[in-house]
Amino acid sequence: MAYKISNDCICCDRCTVECPVDAIAEVGGKFEIYPPDCLDCGACARVCPVGAISQE
Repeated sequence: MAYKISNDCICCDRCTVECPVDAIAEVGGKFEIYPPDCLDCGACARVCPVGAISQE
């Protein structure tokens, strides 16, 4: 189950740096995870300072 970034995201960019497969990108001023590429590793969720990333 892929992870999802909620509207609580503060666009700090920590998740994109942490993602081992580059499944996260900034789209229209907010960050989004591309589900087919997501490995469900949770690395992004662990580094999010506001808890904006969770599994769908």
